[in-house]
Amino acid sequence: MNKKQKKMLLRILIAAVLMIAFALLPLKGYLRFGLFLIPYLVIGYDILRKAAKGIANRQVFDENFLMAAATIGAILLGEYTEGVAVMLFYQIGELFQSYAVGKSRRNISELMDIRPDYANIENGAALEKVDPDEVAVGTVIVVQPGEKIPIDGIITQGSTTLNTSALTGESLPREVRAGDEVISGCINMSGLIKVRTTKEFGESTVSQILELVENASSRKSRSENFITRFAHYYTPAVCYGALALAFLPPLARMLLFSLPPHWHDWIFRALTFLVISCPCALVISIPLSFFAGIGGAGNAGVLVKGSNYLEALAQTDCVVFDKTGTMTMGVFEVTAVHDNTIAKEDLLDYAAHAECRSSHPISRSLQKACQKDLDPARVTDVQEIAGHGVIAIVDGKTVAAGNDKLMKREGIPCPDCESDGTLIHVAVDGSYAGHIVISDRLKPQAKEAVAALRKAGVGKTVMLTGDSKNSAQKIAAQLDIREVYSELLPADKVSIVENLLTKEKKNRKLAFVGDGINDAPVLSRADIGIAMGALGSDAAIEAADIVLMDDNPLKIVKAIRIARKCIRIVYENIYFAIGIKILCLILGALGIANMWAAIFADVGVMVLAVLNAIRALYVKKL
Repeated sequence: MNKKQKKMLLRILIAAVLMIAFALLPLKGYLRFGLFLIPYLVIGYDILRKAAKGIANRQVFDENFLMAAATIGAILLGEYTEGVAVMLFYQIGELFQSYAVGKSRRNISELMDIRPDYANIENGAALEKVDPDEVAVGTVIVVQPGEKIPIDGIITQGSTTLNTSALTGESLPREVRAGDEVISGCINMSGLIKVRTTKEFGESTVSQILELVENASSRKSRSENFITRFAHYYTPAVCYGALALAFLPPLARMLLFSLPPHWHDWIFRALTFLVISCPCALVISIPLSFFAGIGGAGNAGVLVKGSNYLEALAQTDCVVFDKTGTMTMGVFEVTAVHDNTIAKEDLLDYAAHAECRSSHPISRSLQKACQKDLDPARVTDVQEIAGHGVIAIVDGKTVAAGNDKLMKREGIPCPDCESDGTLIHVAVDGSYAGHIVISDRLKPQAKEAVAALRKAGVGKTVMLTGDSKNSAQKIAAQLDIREVYSELLPADKVSIVENLLTKEKKNRKLAFVGDGINDAPVLSRADIGIAMGALGSDAAIEAADIVLMDDNPLKIVKAIRIARKCIRIVYENIYFAIGIKILCLILGALGIANMWAAIFADVGVMVLAVLNAIRALYVKKL
């Protein structure tokens, strides 16, 4: 408990002891009234102050006003014990809710406790600790065993084991060495490493994650917006309803039937009605359910940018996958070189140099396969054509390296080739020189992920790729994906997704999963965009609504299960809270439910709803 919660607990204990003591004493008249005011003010002064501020600010109808009106009315009617008890139990409920929310926030804070406090920079023979915000791109920083990597970069010296659990939700360590990329937020477990930073701290992975989590609560779901609108109209309605209950029946008895009005009984029923009507359970538990759901997803390595996306994910009926880097490893290898007019070594050399300034996985595989040291000075006038390939001047010769679309665009005839991999056609000075076969491998969890999605009730799975038809069909067959579209440009992917969206049933959603820069437009267009966060591009992560921190496609299934559990809890709380409220309101209006039943309808329902809400924080393993 924090200091504020401990203070509230002390107030509750003092008020409870005084209330019980005064209830047992044979007190009467003004003495009884004066003494009961002591525990009432001890436990309720803050509620009375908030109610007064609300009235002064013309925002009268909230739970503080309801509690203040009901308890003051009960005391004025001589029901001192009930008046103090209502305020006491209300504050017990508020304390419980505060503790539950605090626990949920602490769990998420511990999960997201990845912000590094400093970065080590060599200053002569000593290490100087500086603020990560002050470290420029290209600076070499030192990360010692047990420290967090403060900024994204590439290891220049040393090797170690990284603990990535804070980012990915997985405890499996990752081995890294010189030349490997590392991301901020990971913990260095063993050896000392030196890292050349590739980003500023504000653009690093750790900063992006923290920003996503901090902003997640600002994007409200339809359920949260419904509760906000519901409370806006509900609270004044029940206040006017209580006023009518207090005066209309007594006046009707007196004027129409010449019966005693029984003012005390009807006013007491109206006060009970007010206590029962307090919408705390809904107002507190629904946002808490989404907050816990986002925290539970984050704990599993799935970052959700807002509760509205969590709600949409629960309605997913179609999942569309990109291929490269999403369902495959994105680790390409040159498996064959077929020369036509020049030697194989020269063909590979031209292709590798033409692609040397690209970070695409296919380009990296060409660079890796080239037997010669790459010299960027040999390359000028690089023109990268999205969905086609690259045209560059290498040693004064125009080299075109890409797919058959690039060859057709340049008017260069190329043979039709059957291959299981990706074909890179190469032309030199307008003459076809040969082609290179590059193969990718499926991710080990990809097939299981598609099967698990079907088992989870996802009706359709689709794969989109810019790769060749043969390569796409082979991968789709291995994954058991029956609908596949190949040889697509980024605009083609958007068109296909738009077509799929028109076929979706009402209240059903389409999710697209991708990782590359060319996936950013379609990630934005889909109902839910899901990006691979470890290898994915910054543009894809920025455009996506949900980010998988370890690029594991099985996490898509986990994210959907988390979302459905969260939404199920939200609707359980809505139906439970409203159902109990309506029942107790009817019983209170009829005089069957007394003030103690009202306390249960308010505080008891709130406690049960909050307990149910925090279940969303805990996620079962697949």
